[in-house]
Amino acid sequence: MTTHAPTIAFAGIDCLDIDVQVQVAAGLPAFTIVGLPDKAVGESRERVRAAFNSIGLALPPKRITVNLAPADLLKEGSHFDLPIALGLLAGMGVLPADEIEGYVSLGELGLDGSIAAVAGVLPAAIAARAADRGLICPAAQGGEAAWAGGIEVLAPATLLALINHFKGSQVLGAPTPQIAEDDASPLDLRDIKGQESAKRALEVAAAGAHNLLMMGPPGSGKSMLAARLPGLLPPLGPAEALEVSMIHSVAGQLAGGKLLRQRPFRDPHHSASVPSLVGGGMRARPGEVSLAHNGVLFLDELPEFQRGALEALRQPLESGRAVVARANAHVSYPARVQLVAAMNPCRCGHLGDAALACAKAPKCGQEYQSRISGPLFDRIDLHMEVPAVAAADLSLPPPAEGSAEVAARVAAARAVQAERYAGLGPRSNAEADGELLQKVAAPDAAGRQLLTEAAERMRLSARGWHRVLRVARTLADLDGRDAVRRIHVAEALSYRRLMPGRNG
Repeated sequence: MTTHAPTIAFAGIDCLDIDVQVQVAAGLPAFTIVGLPDKAVGESRERVRAAFNSIGLALPPKRITVNLAPADLLKEGSHFDLPIALGLLAGMGVLPADEIEGYVSLGELGLDGSIAAVAGVLPAAIAARAADRGLICPAAQGGEAAWAGGIEVLAPATLLALINHFKGSQVLGAPTPQIAEDDASPLDLRDIKGQESAKRALEVAAAGAHNLLMMGPPGSGKSMLAARLPGLLPPLGPAEALEVSMIHSVAGQLAGGKLLRQRPFRDPHHSASVPSLVGGGMRARPGEVSLAHNGVLFLDELPEFQRGALEALRQPLESGRAVVARANAHVSYPARVQLVAAMNPCRCGHLGDAALACAKAPKCGQEYQSRISGPLFDRIDLHMEVPAVAAADLSLPPPAEGSAEVAARVAAARAVQAERYAGLGPRSNAEADGELLQKVAAPDAAGRQLLTEAAERMRLSARGWHRVLRVARTLADLDGRDAVRRIHVAEALSYRRLMPGRNG
């Protein structure tokens, strides 16, 4: 007799159906797992054996064969422990085989029979709902699975509790959806004195989800400004929260099984490798650009990142997806991020200050800034110089306007964009493109003339032209205007500049 225990394998955030087939047949005692398992799956037989012993069950002295179908797909991860155990329990007659086939199960077994948390419960629950099945998952992630809605979720803490539930001697209560708590004390713009132009650029970036590059000497407040951007952004919408939480679930970073509500803010160190930024590794895990989906990816000390890592970000920034292609894996993760970067003008950081600059200026600045390629630089909407803070500004009282006031204007602008692009695909001005952008961001005659003249003098690329229009549209939204005017184009152009030392 062969029993079946459905489970899943992951290809990015997509789920592939896996049929765990267990056969207990006459023959010499053996426990074999086939179907292209990796080492973690192969070790499941020892965890299952120990878990059974801990609850007073012994494996039958027969030939046990576990097949993970389809057999030509690589099976990775410890979440196969629970379906293997359930299939074996059904094969031993402990649990009814027909009931086990009605659930998708995943979980890692401890040697004492406990069921530990695993990655990917949220997408697994959504896949189970699509297949009209229930879900069995670890108790710590029941709240995560409950977000799928419309399915029966069993979240036992131990294998014995699950057996007792099916036998009717114990009832597992339905888990309730959990939401991660908001940060009680977000950083406030009132902490930053001076830098009014930089604060304005930060507000524009938040209002339209535009990419932003800040360049200035050490200690000018670039990192402080970037750290306060999350406090200006509106919370995730329901669809966005589900997308972000699914990525974090697959990566095993959904703390407590709670759905995320705040937009992600990822700030990897400049020593990050290409796989850590765009995804990859042995199991093609999501990288920082995907973990920051619908949020902010902050790259401090931008020129210090590996050249290959920065160039690998070019495609995700343009397409909104990170494609990881390997010999044994080809997966795609969502990666619609707002890139915020900070850098010094040169290695010593004082290129514009003759009293502090090193002896290699200005050549050192040209060499340092040239580490950022032209195509990557062209993908950044707002280029902002952040000068050193004057002593007179530091002695002033805190500014009257903080993050709450700016966030209110950002929320109003985002609401206008949501209404404008309803049913059209884009969620913000930064995503508008093609004919849609020309329709919603077409400037008046004076603005068009200014943009044409500036494009010739600044030698803007087609991408640069469109990004100026996107920023101008955001400025008009902040101004409460339906049409883009010359003043909006002029301010958008002021944020579009060549880096010192570049000829084009």
